[in-house]
Amino acid sequence: MITVNLYYTGKNGATDKFAHEMETSGLADKIRAEAGNLKYEYFKPLSDPETILLIDSWTDQAAIDRHHATPMMDELAKLREKYDLHMRAERYIDDGDLPDKDQAFLRK
Repeated sequence: MITVNLYYTGKNGATDKFAHEMETSGLADKIRAEAGNLKYEYFKPLSDPETILLIDSWTDQAAIDRHHATPMMDELAKLREKYDLHMRAERYIDDGDLPDKDQAFLRK
């Protein structure tokens, strides 16, 4: 699994408006329905009201490449421009389950 954390930043509530439009327009649901998508969820960092975090997980790089080749990417780019958003990304590759010694810190 590959997870990309995308941090969108803007001004005057632009990130909230962007995420709201992604959800209400159905674009986020279309992405969630794509083959290979495992997670597509927005979160708000408590320390920065002008940032929104998208956690975007895929089965593999081929699924990401197929997603990037869809017309949805043009729609997404237009929304980013509309709200004048800037981005930074972090990429993680899941290497399996958490080791037992790390799981000891989880409260279930």
